Amino acid sequence: MSGWGAFLGDVQEQMPLILAGLLQSVELTVSVSVTGLLLGIVVFYFSLSPRVWVRRFTQGYISFFVGMPLIVLLFLMYYGLPQWGVILAPFSVALIGFTFNVAAYNAAYMTTAYNGQDGSELEAARAQGFSRFQIFRFVSLPQVLRLSIPALTNQVICNLKDSSVAFLIQYTEFFARVQELAASNFQFFKAYLFAAIVYLALVTLIILAARFIERLWVIP
Repeated sequence: MSGWGAFLGDVQEQMPLILAGLLQSVELTVSVSVTGLLLGIVVFYFSLSPRVWVRRFTQGYISFFVGMPLIVLLFLMYYGLPQWGVILAPFSVALIGFTFNVAAYNAAYMTTAYNGQDGSELEAARAQGFSRFQIFRFVSLPQVLRLSIPALTNQVICNLKDSSVAFLIQYTEFFARVQELAASNFQFFKAYLFAAIVYLALVTLIILAARFIERLWVIP
């Protein structure tokens, strides 16, 4: 117990830095979840284009970013772009890199939900004179978002967990602060267990919020 007491004392001492790092993690997670969803909707919309080259381009986008490891993308932007004279702050690199990656996954989720949609509703909307954009906005997108809630929730959870790799591009998020805590007292097991508990608590909150949204947007 004395070991745990000393460790908790170190946690209390570094709590302001740990909370600041946790806030950075939450900020990054929320930001990329929003921007990734919005860009994902745009990519999903163009994936339904009647033009073959547009569909192929969006399919190529999805395949590229789903296949590209996120850490490689972040390293290319943070360590590679400066060689071309482009220097971005760690948060900017994380936001842009995560957004492109998350948007590809979200577009794939929404495409799967769209493929299971009742085609008669789309035909009825066309018969009523709705434009392609109106059909997407008022018929397809609302249903696709409802059906994709479980997958989109899982993506938000992945965003939270993946935010832990941002410390590799000098973004001082929660896991970076835990690393500093572990290095200061060499209590690596306790520090990482502490991090795991915090991440689990945040994931639980996300799941509870998702269940509330599912009940709110349930399709009768």
